[in-house]
Amino acid sequence: MKPKEDNLEKNISRLVKLTGDSDRPSQAFADSVVENALDGLKRPGAGGKREKRGELTKSKWPRIFAYAAAIFIVCGVLLSSLMMPALERSREMAKRAHPELIMHEMGYSTGYPMAHGGTTPPNGDDVDAMFFKNYGVNPFVDTEDDHLSTFATDVDTGSYTIVRRYLHDGHLPPEKAVRVEEFVNYFDYGYAAPQEDDFAVYAEAAPWKFGTGRKNSYLLRLGLKGKQVSEEHRKPAILTFIIDVSGSMKRENRLGLVKRSLRMLVERLREEDRIGIAVYGSRGRKVMDHRGLYEKGEILAAIESLQAQGSTYAEEGIRIGYEMAENAYRRGFINRVILCSDGVANVGRTGADDILEVIRKKAERGITLSAIGFGMGNYNDVLLERLSDKGNGHYVYVDTITEARRVFEDNLTGTLQVIGRDVKVQVDFNPEVVRSYRLIGYENRDVPDEKFRDDKYDGGEIGAGHSVTALYELKLWPDREGTVATTYVRYKHADTSAVTEFKSPIAVEDFNRSLNGSSSEFQLAATVAEFAEILRKSYWAKGATLDKVLERAQRLSREFDGDADVIELVDLISKAERLMKDVEDDIFEIGEPVDVGEDEDEFLRP
Repeated sequence: MKPKEDNLEKNISRLVKLTGDSDRPSQAFADSVVENALDGLKRPGAGGKREKRGELTKSKWPRIFAYAAAIFIVCGVLLSSLMMPALERSREMAKRAHPELIMHEMGYSTGYPMAHGGTTPPNGDDVDAMFFKNYGVNPFVDTEDDHLSTFATDVDTGSYTIVRRYLHDGHLPPEKAVRVEEFVNYFDYGYAAPQEDDFAVYAEAAPWKFGTGRKNSYLLRLGLKGKQVSEEHRKPAILTFIIDVSGSMKRENRLGLVKRSLRMLVERLREEDRIGIAVYGSRGRKVMDHRGLYEKGEILAAIESLQAQGSTYAEEGIRIGYEMAENAYRRGFINRVILCSDGVANVGRTGADDILEVIRKKAERGITLSAIGFGMGNYNDVLLERLSDKGNGHYVYVDTITEARRVFEDNLTGTLQVIGRDVKVQVDFNPEVVRSYRLIGYENRDVPDEKFRDDKYDGGEIGAGHSVTALYELKLWPDREGTVATTYVRYKHADTSAVTEFKSPIAVEDFNRSLNGSSSEFQLAATVAEFAEILRKSYWAKGATLDKVLERAQRLSREFDGDADVIELVDLISKAERLMKDVEDDIFEIGEPVDVGEDEDEFLRP
């Protein structure tokens, strides 16, 4: 290598090393570039003419190249120094628009091991592999355009307990994880069970002020309560456990919680009940044919033997489990599959629509599904929620042994025995009294109005003693009286498939004069809905703040003396309020809003 070219390469190498990895050129780098460029120009003989033309021809191109390189780098440094302040300002503006970027940049720990390696969750999220779906928010509908509102019932509660887990772990939940109806339906509103009929309908309404700009607003609560079935009168059950034993179930000892939950369930079963077990990891397989409780020791040993490892071939495991359930099927029994999983499938067909094909025909025969979710960090809410809906069952999320006890001990009969299938509700609003309405939640349970009496169209399933609550916000015409709405309920009897439809009206005269003058249960439902609407940042929650929701929840906790669910609700609202305040404080600490002048505005304009 020629000496001058060698020096040039060394200088460039030195300059590159001085840049380091920072976002902007260091001062040392800038000073070095300028110094080297000036030194080259001041060197003795620089610019002088060679006496011999041959020497001039031989030496001028390396010199020109060196000067050009120095000038290019100097210009780059100067341009960067001009651009970086504007880029920094745009970055700060982006942070203000998206607070989650602040949480990510500040290095907030998620508390969970990464599902797919690495140390920081992607996309600035708190948790790295949680799968939810945004179903949107129902709009207001003018009754002159459509006076019918139709939906399938939903007794799922998974959304509420997932959000509870987020808040207990110190994180605000993703907006799309919040389904208002599952928040509302987590709580007991004290509806009296019918003595003769399968279902009873309850209605209550009152003026409602939520957020800012609310005028002429009323909240309507509709409750549907199923008949009670005592534990001794419960049908015998043929249960098929399908258990996810893939490697992800090792995290947080998820499989350990599954085992404890199933042992709890086994202890509550009766002698005529039968249990079979299938699992899936890298492959699906049958672990144990259906056995009665006279072999309880073998059943518990089979549960205890399960170990988590491998990938997640959910499709194969679910297919094997349903084949076992079909082979063991007995008319007049409860025939139910209980799926325990984090819902994350990564082998075979992994989407909800694909796996639904496996279970659809089995569900039509009467084999119902309970989807029980476990885990945080990587979790597929979309798959489990959809499987339970289409599997004619229900979906819950178990985050603690206390929640497992609620599902498998306190509400065991309701968990297992269905009393109504394809339950649909249609509310006919009177256009002479109601100007407009919106259904709060149930976005993914919408039923076309014309399908209400189509008995082949899928509805919801309701277990013994279960209740369903739906909330509507109404705008009434002034000074009108009479019937506000008529509620129609249509369902198939769980045993005979006979179709029943009944109706229940509510009039303006039945409305309470104020929210505080309503029943404590009505106020609780309103409080829970407001909490969910704020968490999911509903358009209709504009101006609403958690401090007012918390104030009412604290007052209600005194009225529901000793109710653990209401006490916990107060704690969750308080946690959410603090977390929201922390995010706002972090945004404020970045600095005052940047005044982008005309020059910067011109620079940032595409």
